[in-house]
Amino acid sequence: MIRRLKYHEIDFVKYSQCLEKSEQRKYSATKDFLDTTAPKQWEILVYNDYEAVMPIPFVRKYGVKIVHNPKLCQQLGVFSDKDDVNLNEQFLDYLENHYLIRAYPFNDSNELRTKFRIKKNFLIYPDTYEKVYARFSPKRKRKLRLDEDVLDHSEVKTVSYDEVESFIESNIIGLSKDSDLSGFMKIYETFYQLKYLTFLAFYYQKKIINVIATYSDCNMVALLGTFSDKEYVKLSGASVLIDQMLKETIDTHIFDFEGGDIPNIEEFFRGFRPELKPYGIIERSKKDLFKKLGSLILKGRIF
Repeated sequence: MIRRLKYHEIDFVKYSQCLEKSEQRKYSATKDFLDTTAPKQWEILVYNDYEAVMPIPFVRKYGVKIVHNPKLCQQLGVFSDKDDVNLNEQFLDYLENHYLIRAYPFNDSNELRTKFRIKKNFLIYPDTYEKVYARFSPKRKRKLRLDEDVLDHSEVKTVSYDEVESFIESNIIGLSKDSDLSGFMKIYETFYQLKYLTFLAFYYQKKIINVIATYSDCNMVALLGTFSDKEYVKLSGASVLIDQMLKETIDTHIFDFEGGDIPNIEEFFRGFRPELKPYGIIERSKKDLFKKLGSLILKGRIF
């Protein structure tokens, strides 16, 4: 039996235990991650006594609850001991029939009969760094061989949020509107304070020219941000930083590139020879939402 629990009704001990033992385990479904990206604006669907769970983040528009994926959260979906297509479809059916959905992603381990748009993501699984490096493309290996002059005037350092805040604000790209910036920065700051987020910076001539932000939890290291000074793009600082993080973590952690749908970004990621791990996502237009709203009101299923 699937039931819906509001935030204050969730048994977070049982919820966390379900995630920990799940085949689909993802850091983005944890309480700390969702509490930061969707503060108390998420609830769950639960099967029996937490045998399977499905976190549901939402926003409110004009008093109406709309399911929407929060910033920096790539994958959610169903989490269970063993992935089960029939159970996944039951969760999907409940979701579709009780909520207005703007955007909701499943995870790369969720098998579904229902077809949605597929998005790309790339992972490198734990191995010795030497074997991982050996698989890099010839082009990526060339990019990592810095000129002697660059080597003499550069260094890679782990830095604090305060040290990179202004650099990120000046070099973040892809925001749909200026007001999104403060939201992203608040999330980065909170994750850093909670000790999930690490900032690695590439300095050239004592100036930061590249930064990556990586989130570590659930035996994964996820690339939550890559920021570059466009004037120094030819120095390949971003490649050096990702390579450094792989050196430090890949023997024990999965490295999650967190994306790959944009052609030039996909090309960049593929140079590290990761595995493609696609996932499905429900996406609905505003027009579709208005149609669905009327249907759910008539059925008395709007929460």
